[in-house]
Parts: sequence; C-alpha cells; structure tokens
Amino acid sequence: MERNSIGLIELSSIAAGFQVTDAMLKAAEVELILSRTICSGKYMVLVRGEVAAVKSAVDAGVIAGNFSVIDTFVIPNVHESIFPAIAGTTKIEMLEALGIIESFSVASLIEGADAAVKAANVKLIELRLAMALGGKAFVTLTGEVAAVQSAVDAGAYVIGQKGLLVNKVVIPQPRAELLNEMI
Repeated sequence: MERNSIGLIELSSIAAGFQVTDAMLKAAEVELILSRTICSGKYMVLVRGEVAAVKSAVDAGVIAGNFSVIDTFVIPNVHESIFPAIAGTTKIEMLEALGIIESFSVASLIEGADAAVKAANVKLIELRLAMALGGKAFVTLTGEVAAVQSAVDAGAYVIGQKGLLVNKVVIPQPRAELLNEMI
C-alpha cells in the first residue's frame, strides 16, 4: 500500500480546525502530517495516505468544517520532494537560477509547488506556509534557468486558476547571499 497522496483543508476558524482534524482522522486510515494554526487566525490540516483514504478524510473534514473551509485539495501521487520542502530540511549547496511563487493560500501553494516540481527538473528549496506571512505562502526552487522558468510557470498557472496568485519571479543568476537568507 502506497501512502503517496496528500490532502489539506485550510480553515478560517481555529476551533473548527481541531474539529476537522478529529473528523478526518476518524473517517479514514490517514497519517497526520500537520495540524496547526497559521497566520491571520487560520488553521490547516494536512494528511497523507492512499488516495481513497485521503479523499474520504478530506470529504469528512469539509463536512465538519462547514462554513469555515477556505480551500482544500487532494493530490494523488504527490512528488516526494514536497515533504522535505515543507519541513525546511532540503539541503542546497549552490543556487542555480532561483524561482519563487507566492500565493494567498497554503492549499493553492502546495498544489502549485507539486505542479512545478513535476513540470521540470528543479529542486524545491522550501515551502513556507503562512507563518509570519499574513496568511500567504511561497515556494522557492532552483535549477537551470529554462527548467526554473517552466516550473514557475506551471506552478503559477495552477495557483492562478484559483485566483490566488500573488507573484512569480525567476532570477537567472542570483547572488550567493540569497541562499543564506533562505536557510
């Protein structure tokens, strides 16, 4: 059994966040990855498991969260580099081109980051999820210029489909000091 799918619910209520987490864990055999408050008084719940279990958990969470649900997703076959990027444990020795995608929501940003890393040969550096960001989120990635441009465009497209894209940037030859600011 592969636990290669993730699901997330982003909520406007902290109290509802706890209720949704409980409902998701009771609804299906999923692993809780994150359940926490995020900036601007929101809450997020991220689970991992088999596709059907994740979908069942997210469906149950949406029902429990009712009007507090801001955004959700289920990503089957999520790219494995998403997890170290969320944890901030990706090791980068040298920046090639630098790509940044910024979103108004955590859910859309993770969807965009997954699309970006699947679209081109890039390495995710970090997914910063709404902590000290006023509820926004961003992803940083590196690779060859053309690959970074393709990845950023793919990720921005996914986020833009939800109307939640803040900005996207590609820096072809970033100064080495930028890496120190990111880690």
